[in-house]
Amino acid sequence: MKKRILVLFFGLITIILAACGSSQPKINEKPYEDKQFLMGTYVQIRIYDDGKKSALKPAFNRVKELADKITVNQEGSEIDEINKQAGIKPVKVTNDMYYLLKEAYKYSQDSKGGFDMAIGSITSLWRIGFPDARKPAQSEIDQALKLVNYHDVEFNDAEKTVYLKQAGMKLDLGAIAKGYITDEVVKVLKENDVTTAIIDLGGNVFVMGHSPRGDQNEDWTVGIQDPNQARNVVLGSVPESNMSLVTSGIYERYLEADGKTYHHLFNPKTGYPFDNDIAGVTIVSKKSIDGDGLSTAVFSMGVKDGLKYVEELKDTEAIFVTRDDKVYVTSGLKDHFELNKEAGYKMGNDKDLK
Repeated sequence: MKKRILVLFFGLITIILAACGSSQPKINEKPYEDKQFLMGTYVQIRIYDDGKKSALKPAFNRVKELADKITVNQEGSEIDEINKQAGIKPVKVTNDMYYLLKEAYKYSQDSKGGFDMAIGSITSLWRIGFPDARKPAQSEIDQALKLVNYHDVEFNDAEKTVYLKQAGMKLDLGAIAKGYITDEVVKVLKENDVTTAIIDLGGNVFVMGHSPRGDQNEDWTVGIQDPNQARNVVLGSVPESNMSLVTSGIYERYLEADGKTYHHLFNPKTGYPFDNDIAGVTIVSKKSIDGDGLSTAVFSMGVKDGLKYVEELKDTEAIFVTRDDKVYVTSGLKDHFELNKEAGYKMGNDKDLK
């Protein structure tokens, strides 16, 4: 029997369907689907439950509602208002935004600042991923770094207010927002009695239920795209169900300047992109917001420390792809991750990591 493969690769998601056995009762082989360009990426939702096409509309409405609150430089954005009032006064926010900001603060703490929710002064300088991207002068970077400090984000739980203590500080939730929105879409679908679906927010994927074209309890097969090859070239795969898979990689968005390539994942301590042995990392977790926050946090640590960090987390696994074409997986995936030998990668030995 051929399996149904969902290919997850750095920056985009492609779904490859292959013919196989009979579908589950009331689960369609062909999904109801919609694809819209939102938040600078393509958002795609596929629902396989028969008669549940109507769930697409509230799901996309939820994406748009949250994007309007979170997106930087968008009229009416709550994040923009917090940034505008930096050093001036606290800003009252909605429950959605308060929860997201508290989660961002948690990951900033847990990663010891490797992930810093106040990175906005740096990302707004470089603008990687936008037409006006540029390499800033060192003096600009030095000045902006003085404003990168998540410790200067002040919360008032009773009033649901957020205050940036330094004038000029800027929040940037780009490294965690899509994960939160993905989780909210899952909630909307469940509220509409959807059991089998794929939610794809351009690098953030959640697979609900089981593959509709296999046995009743067959997991989706999620393939990890080779970051150095064209689309649909898979370096390996893992079976998953009711899980989130989030990928961060240096080839998603980048800037070429002065003969060097700069990717979009920034080190809050240097003001430059992280420079270590990781080419890409995929986090497998029950909640997408966790995968989003962790994918950036462990990227800052390098492979050895990143593996150690994830191993200590419950219900969380990781796949690391290194710049020297090796693949490392956490212990929970060692018996499940299948390497595509034709891709030219080798499984790394944890003992060889420096």
